[in-house]
Amino acid sequence: MIEPALAEVLVLARQLAREAGAIQREGYEQAHDIGTKSADVDLVTEVDHACEAHVLAELARRRPGDAVLAEEGGGRGDARAEWRWLVDPLDGTVNYAHGYPCFCVSIGVERRGTRAVGVVYDPLRDELFHAVRGGGAFRNDRPIRVSREAELGRGLFATGFAYDVHTSADDNLAAFGAFVKSARAVRRDGSAALDLCYVACGRFDGYWERKLKPWDVCAGALVLEEAGGRVSDLAGEPMPADGREVVASNGSLHAAMLALLARAR
Repeated sequence: MIEPALAEVLVLARQLAREAGAIQREGYEQAHDIGTKSADVDLVTEVDHACEAHVLAELARRRPGDAVLAEEGGGRGDARAEWRWLVDPLDGTVNYAHGYPCFCVSIGVERRGTRAVGVVYDPLRDELFHAVRGGGAFRNDRPIRVSREAELGRGLFATGFAYDVHTSADDNLAAFGAFVKSARAVRRDGSAALDLCYVACGRFDGYWERKLKPWDVCAGALVLEEAGGRVSDLAGEPMPADGREVVASNGSLHAAMLALLARAR
């Protein structure tokens, strides 16, 4: 049984994720007003803003006492509030702008600074991943678990590259090459929230990335943990809440991933 307060938050997070996903679906493969933020590869569209505006308006109406941190600058409330919502209104904007069908809505909720609820919704596949701390992980209301793979050479992994990849020497290319040479295959799909959920449901065996943000990882990390996986920083310590270092796995492969990443660095 889920505590009533958590159940109420979960119901609302699922509803808002589906509503924002409907906005994405309606605008998919249409002409977009595309802008840039931190770099030429860091895109934002009018759909990002529309999704965020909808979610924030509903939160302001229904949970005015909660704090909110959202990717496109929306946010309110005292960071010391009991509940804080971390909203990525469109995770995978570059994909979305190019018509590549890999993007989602990610809504994570912290309670007193601890990840408590996570919802990730892929509107094209109509797949909704959710988790509540201590309550397991689900895809479309069916329980999910991480893979049982224990050999790195048989694993399918995912990663991503930061928006400063064109200018920074700390670019993840050495680690990417190490996994290409050591694993069965590596994918780079451009949505951190979906990558984490794909590890949670066994589609990927592991995932790593650096220089992410809190809204990228809050929801997906909880889904992964509740599915039996492990998430950490590059040293094997708890994952920083700000997303600057993420190593995620089915648990069985975590030590091997950390060792390979250490050698690559």
